Amino acid sequence: MSSLQTSLLILGASGDLSKRLLLPGLATLLDVKEDWDVQLVGAGVEDISDADWKAQVRTSFENAQASKNEEDEGAHDDGGERLSPRLVAVIEASSYHRADVTSADDLTSLLAACEHDPAIYFALPPAVTEKSCAVLEGLDLPSGTRLALEKPFGTDAASAEQLNDVLHSFLPEERIHRVDHFLGRSTVLNLLGLRFANRIIEPLLSSQHVSRVDIVYDETLGLEGRARYYDKAGALVDMIQSHLLQVMAVVAMEAPASIDADDLRTQKELVLRAVRPWGGDVVAAGKRARYTAGTIGERSLPSYVDEDGVDPSLGTETLAQLTLEVANWRWAGVPFTLRSGKALEQQRREIVITFKDSPHVPNGLSGAERPDKLRIWIAPDEMQLELNVNGPGDPYTIDHTSLTTTFNPGRLSAYGEVLAGVLEGDATLSVRGDSAVQGWKVVEPFLQAWRAGETPLDEYAAGSAGPETWDNIDC
Repeated sequence: MSSLQTSLLILGASGDLSKRLLLPGLATLLDVKEDWDVQLVGAGVEDISDADWKAQVRTSFENAQASKNEEDEGAHDDGGERLSPRLVAVIEASSYHRADVTSADDLTSLLAACEHDPAIYFALPPAVTEKSCAVLEGLDLPSGTRLALEKPFGTDAASAEQLNDVLHSFLPEERIHRVDHFLGRSTVLNLLGLRFANRIIEPLLSSQHVSRVDIVYDETLGLEGRARYYDKAGALVDMIQSHLLQVMAVVAMEAPASIDADDLRTQKELVLRAVRPWGGDVVAAGKRARYTAGTIGERSLPSYVDEDGVDPSLGTETLAQLTLEVANWRWAGVPFTLRSGKALEQQRREIVITFKDSPHVPNGLSGAERPDKLRIWIAPDEMQLELNVNGPGDPYTIDHTSLTTTFNPGRLSAYGEVLAGVLEGDATLSVRGDSAVQGWKVVEPFLQAWRAGETPLDEYAAGSAGPETWDNIDC
């Protein structure tokens, strides 16, 4: 008897998210959860034959297997990826249905195609997801139905609250998964272990010892054909409003009593409620910019305004930087800077905690003393502690050294982790409804200032570190 039986119903199954992330994530999950019985059902507006659907799923599964083999030392390359009999069986048993996901009749037919209680994954634009959820409200759903919704959740705090009301009218909160793949289990658990499972790091993480915290997610990629979504979202909504605020909440939260969903998500929510613009000034605390033409490696990128599908009049930023304060007992007075952008000179996915200077260095010691730093990289998860020590030559000269370790990466991809929580009904690492609303409340003052033109839209050449006039770029 399988430990879990469920149907994964992907709405928007023929889209890029499903092909590139969801289906490969499912393959990694099924390789680990060998006793899970998962039926795969796809749906979308495209007319796809049974053979073409199965070929699409097979390709995604093979891509996941290829990525895994690249990570495994000594993997044998025989010119092709051999799928396990179990994955082949999932492919052969899967089905695709052409459907209007905002139609009650079509959704009823899709639910009927699910052999077990369904986990419905909305791989759809937010507006379509909201319409589909409104229709689901009036249907007779199986008792174990779960929903997984991608960000952005709503378009502002009011719409997020309204969507919560719709969802809560027919499903309890614990069966609603607001997906944030940045909260993949390995990343979150590594941070929890680092902070709360030792007596060395945790006592130092407060305003008494920390001068600043920087959370950076810089990409070398440009728009990459995503104008339809990105040009209306921008860097602030795309990355900071959801992903980086959630990472900040894990970094700054108090120790939960357990890692159960209620305990963990309550502590994150308490952090988000305490967040304020640094100094109370949204104009000074927020910066925005967009890229102009430039070169990254061997790639030449046009100006953002010249990318296909971009409306220059929208003033969409491709680089956003907010400086915030967590106004509570532990963190008051410490600036948290969140930054994310596209088309930058190097990829940076890191959390940098900079400690205050030593209160006193004895006379007789000299050298290039620098602040101690704890640097945590996201995907792959690694940690580096940078310290001042006596130099290798003159023992009276202070030098800088680094201690580095690699965290356990876990056995699943980020979306494998997401699907694991959705399929087994564990909401621990999904975003709770009130936190989804609170994330909007944090960024809305900045969005309003930007739309009103109160904050200048700076420029930076693609392949550069960002606008030359900005500070806080190098952390």
